[in-house]
Parts: sequence; structure tokens; C-alpha cells
Amino acid sequence: MDESFPGLVERAIGTLLREVLDGARLDLAFFLNRNDEGLLRALDHLSAADASALPPSGAASVAAHVDHLRYHLSLLNRWSRGEQPFEDADWAASWRRTHVTDAEWAELRAGLRAEAAAWQGGIGALVHVGETELTGVIASVAHLAYHLGAIRQIDRSLRGPAAEK
Repeated sequence: MDESFPGLVERAIGTLLREVLDGARLDLAFFLNRNDEGLLRALDHLSAADASALPPSGAASVAAHVDHLRYHLSLLNRWSRGEQPFEDADWAASWRRTHVTDAEWAELRAGLRAEAAAWQGGIGALVHVGETELTGVIASVAHLAYHLGAIRQIDRSLRGPAAEK
């Protein structure tokens, strides 16, 4: 039996979120290479000092990217619960955390994991969304993927596996 379009969209978004956050499956990958561990596990390989290191270009640290992603997902989670958090969102604040201690780095990664899990679970609860809202939900996958790529450019040790030939 064919599944409804909304059900297919929800499952597709969930699949893509799992891939960027938790890694690509061995048998099927959509944008990461097979066996890529994804964002959350990759971050576990970094020390607080490495996460705090500023790239030579002067761009943001990995810690700043992670805090930005945690903040963005927290806003999405609040929105999915019926709040309107985007009107007074302080995006600049999410980039101010450039240096972390060991304890802060562990806390920041745990916060990102919790917000990511809540967002993954909350998508199925969205009932009334229009085109703009659905576009924002889909964009959350692209946003996470963009920052995974940026993080991997900052710290090359986090690069995923090479593509199969």
C-alpha cells in the first residue's frame, strides 16, 4: 500500500537527519560516504583544546559551530512545541562561545545531542505546517550538513571516510 505524501516526507527528513547526526548506513547513504560516523560521533574525537582552536583564517572554532547548532536546534524544538522563538533569537550569541574547557566541551556536546534527539523525535509531532514551515524543517538538515562540512574543514582529523571507487 502506498504511503501518504506527508508520511513519506516525514520519514525522508528523519532519514537525512539520522545520516548527518548519527552517520551513514553501510548499505545506503544519501550525502555522506558509507560508514561515515556523522556529526555527533565525530565531535567525540576532539579534545576541548582542539574544539577551541581558531583556524588560521580567523574563522570560528569548532566549539562555536557546535554551540550555534545547539542553539538553532533548541529554537526549532521550542517552535515545535508551539512557541515563537525566532522573533527575538540572538544568533550572534550563539557564535560567542569560542573557547571551552573539558567540562564545558562535554556539556556542549551533550546539549547538542539532547537538542538533536528532541528535534528528531519532534518532527513526527508537527501537525499543521505550511510551505514556509516545511521548508524550514527541511533546511534544518541542510544547515546541519553545512556545519558538519565547515567543522571538517576546520579540523581535518574529523573528515569522514573516502568515497568508494
